[in-house]
Amino acid sequence: MGIFGQKSKIKAAPQTIRVEKVAVPQQQSKARARPTSHPFNNGLRAGSSSNGIGSSAASKYSSLSPNSRNGLSRTKSASPYPSSADERRGAASSSSVERKRKAVTSTPRDSPAFGDSSDDDGEDSDPFSNQNKRMRRSASVDVNRKLRHKKAFGDDERDSRIIHAVDIASVAIGCPPIPGAEADGVAVELQYPSRCKPERYELVWKKDKIDAVKDILTVVRHVADTYLTDEEAKPFIDHHTSFRRQMERAISEKYRDVAAFKAALNNYNEGLRALIASGSVPRNIDKIHHLPSDLVAFILDQVYDRTVAPRVEILSRYEMGSDNVYGELLHPFITRILEQTNMTSEKVFVDLGSGVGNVVLQAALEFGCRSYGCESMENPCNLAEAQEKEFRARCLLWGVSPGRVHLERGDFRTNKKILEVLKEADVLLVNNKAFTSVLNDALINMFLDLKAGCKIISLKSFVHENKTAINDVANSILDVQRFRYHESWVSWAAAEGEYYISTKK
Repeated sequence: MGIFGQKSKIKAAPQTIRVEKVAVPQQQSKARARPTSHPFNNGLRAGSSSNGIGSSAASKYSSLSPNSRNGLSRTKSASPYPSSADERRGAASSSSVERKRKAVTSTPRDSPAFGDSSDDDGEDSDPFSNQNKRMRRSASVDVNRKLRHKKAFGDDERDSRIIHAVDIASVAIGCPPIPGAEADGVAVELQYPSRCKPERYELVWKKDKIDAVKDILTVVRHVADTYLTDEEAKPFIDHHTSFRRQMERAISEKYRDVAAFKAALNNYNEGLRALIASGSVPRNIDKIHHLPSDLVAFILDQVYDRTVAPRVEILSRYEMGSDNVYGELLHPFITRILEQTNMTSEKVFVDLGSGVGNVVLQAALEFGCRSYGCESMENPCNLAEAQEKEFRARCLLWGVSPGRVHLERGDFRTNKKILEVLKEADVLLVNNKAFTSVLNDALINMFLDLKAGCKIISLKSFVHENKTAINDVANSILDVQRFRYHESWVSWAAAEGEYYISTKK
């Protein structure tokens, strides 16, 4: 196939590229006791993370790095497990290591974080002092977005067909019970804010597996923060007497009372079911038009932990020096760039080289847009399909409706679906950090079909100083702005770096 075709013969207009240096505010989301360890392709992590970043898909660069999911600092651990104090003391010295991701997300796996009287997710001690703290996001609200999932609140209880936590972490597969628990008494269930059946957990903990207690406590916090009014949330996360605080105290080193933990969890389940049955939860969802970025990252981490993390080693199988190199933009990075490009639920997002689909999923969940991805490598494609299936089930479980997701296999230069949707794209992501010059030149030729005003996000500029025919084409059709991303916003390096947003003229 000719790389440029006839379109590449267009004579460049005599224009000079406009490059603006814009300082990106280095304000990170507060660190939270939530998933922080997996390779989230292109991003969520999240940090939003996914990564993740959180995600999120398509990004390809460098070798897979098993480190920090969202690049955020680790919160103070209140774990009852041995050496938790040592872990806290060592957090500072290990911060440079934590900038990269581990293989699994959902917790720093070497430090199961259970609550005690000092734990509050790094937030202010009174979570009800300001409701804006419980539901915050920097971008303007997209009032046209409808968040409530149409199938989540019917008369009958639904089976969301999720992969349960117990399928990934259980006594049967070698995970020991948490301190104070017996192997035959670890089974619990967790209700989510929908009319779906609860998720099954076992109260176990093992490095590089789902931390059951931390996962449960984080779900309780997100339910109260996002789905309930201030008054409704008090029994769930009040600092002194709530269900969450009862669970934290029961599991603390002082008590290690698993029976009390299970009793508080059952009370939480019953309390949430009552609010769902009364119609309060679906009514509350109807009043909001966005999800907080940390909740988006957590849901995406849950998806990743149950699909990609158990098989993450296959992502390191690629040909070095080719275009097919794996790397990720993490959750905070993806949130940042999609906000910069004014993404909304009525727009179209495309990720060329979408890896395991993280960015595609993050865009659909966080912004509600139509979200497309295309990947050529078989292993990432297989994992992307697994993620998409779990993603749909998890969104139903959480009672929220994402934008439509479309994941394509094959070469994005020839994929018919992708070539057609590029004509509609409002935002295009290309993690071209490790792309060859031939592939970058082919992309410029593809950009000729983009509509005016389309935003192209890339890690390398498509316009450079070298005087070549293809560079003249890029110069004539693109206005380019240069930005700097924050440290720990990509999986392959802890340092800051540059990215570019080009606008099709």
